[in-house]
Amino acid sequence: MTARTHDAIAFASLVTIASIYPPTGLNIPTIFAALVANIIGSLLPDMDQASNRLWYLLPAGDYVGRIFRRLFLGHRTLSHSILGVYIFYNLLGFILPMILNPGYIYPQIVFDAIMIGYISHLVADSLTREGIPLFFPLKISVGIPPVKFLRIKTGSWVENLVVLPATGMYIFWFIGKNQDKLLTIVKELSK
Repeated sequence: MTARTHDAIAFASLVTIASIYPPTGLNIPTIFAALVANIIGSLLPDMDQASNRLWYLLPAGDYVGRIFRRLFLGHRTLSHSILGVYIFYNLLGFILPMILNPGYIYPQIVFDAIMIGYISHLVADSLTREGIPLFFPLKISVGIPPVKFLRIKTGSWVENLVVLPATGMYIFWFIGKNQDKLLTIVKELSK
């Protein structure tokens, strides 16, 4: 999947999960931090590519990306596996509370938003022909559906004209259907 599709699917996942499990102790700065964190989380598994948009946010990022992407052992390897999720989950759980001011932005909500984006990325990539190496270092590629020729080719017309618009329609439908729950979350902000 392309970065644009990953962003849309991650946002749809975030809104869905926030509606099912409403966050407590929410404030405006945390909402904005969670939205940005969700997009970052949706792009993190592809940090194994020097062309990832996140590298360009760093000073000399394209050069840094060319060097550090080697830590991921190639595209769709460690960062697209259960082992990668485990490592990232623990690393993020350690670093994030040190970066965020807990009195201003709630680190747990931001952490959850990043992980929702990260996992939605893996689910989306499992829909592609390449699948994902879920059990890395074993060289077993997992995809949905299990039959490879039924899966989506990254960047194809199916992704651009079916998956991406369907994700957008889902977001509007879901927000419309669950507006009462979502408004309750927003009303909590004004208290």
